[in-house]
Amino acid sequence: MVFIGKANAQYAPMAVADSLYALGNYTMAINEYAKEGSPNAELQIARAYNAIGNYGKALAQYENLSHKKETFTLAKYELGKLYLKLKMPVKAEETFSLLIVDNKLNPEYFYYRGEAMREMDRIEEGMAAYRNAVKIDSTHLRSLFQLGKYYVLQRKLDSVVKYVDKGLHFYENDVGLINLKALAYYNHNRPWLALPLFERLVELGEDKAYIHEKMGYAYLVLNKFKEAKAAYFKMLEFDGEDPVALFGVGNAYWKLQERDSAKTYIKKSLEVQKVVLDKEYNALARLAVEENKIRQAIDYYRLALLEDPMGYLYKYEICILTDQYYKDPKMSLKCYREYQQKFGSKADYFSEFAAKRISELNVEIHMKAE
Repeated sequence: MVFIGKANAQYAPMAVADSLYALGNYTMAINEYAKEGSPNAELQIARAYNAIGNYGKALAQYENLSHKKETFTLAKYELGKLYLKLKMPVKAEETFSLLIVDNKLNPEYFYYRGEAMREMDRIEEGMAAYRNAVKIDSTHLRSLFQLGKYYVLQRKLDSVVKYVDKGLHFYENDVGLINLKALAYYNHNRPWLALPLFERLVELGEDKAYIHEKMGYAYLVLNKFKEAKAAYFKMLEFDGEDPVALFGVGNAYWKLQERDSAKTYIKKSLEVQKVVLDKEYNALARLAVEENKIRQAIDYYRLALLEDPMGYLYKYEICILTDQYYKDPKMSLKCYREYQQKFGSKADYFSEFAAKRISELNVEIHMKAE
């Protein structure tokens, strides 16, 4: 009975400390652990300091513990993660490299070594570490994600699909992996493959503006104009003055032959933008041509040319429409000469047409003069 009583008294501070720690009362837990003084208590003190954000004391405690045989591995592991948290990648890499020497079959060590390498911009070495983690554990989700993300940026579609599909095979609803695969297909101009993945993301609660933007574009490409309009309207719920969303809605209305609405939204996109607007003016010009409002189209093309002075097609369209609308050979001649003076060196179809038209107009003016 005396022996049992002494044993219970010995474990009492640890039990009290553990209870306080579990309830988040870290400062009192530290005081109780300090009474115990065992390696496990010291480890818990390090964890408690980490939890309350006293990283200086946490580091000192972990570094001291990492040299003790009883807690060496666990303390080293947690110390390495703390180094990463505190943006100390060199020390983190050294720590996880030492752990790998002792145990080459733990994928977590390779993963965190990869994280440290990535923080030091040693990207290829980081990727090698992630690949090692996946070799050990083919279901190591975080390593698969980092590899997929890397290959998305490298625009290597096959590699993205290879690693992402490994993860999706056992966790089909992982939004990070689905997003990587969708972006890879989107970036490789395969909207018909990207679209179902973006739709799946929305189903899983990933209601984000960039997803709706890419869905809107994919719907337009696939001639699903009502769906495109809906996607761009969803974008506007995030920012009612998003010029991309406004222009997308206008473009969708245009495809649906609702020209008045198309003009309204394209003009709104112009009003909110503080960047080059030539594409929007070009779209309004083309809409005006479809409505046989030639003078208005010429004005819009002129505005487009002001926004992009090297937009030779805008000047070409101005000349074509000037020819058509004014039927004044001198005015048309002036326009085509201006085109040739600025863009004639391109020696393409448009330059050849302008040269031919200049010749024809010179003949026409000469014959009228006679």
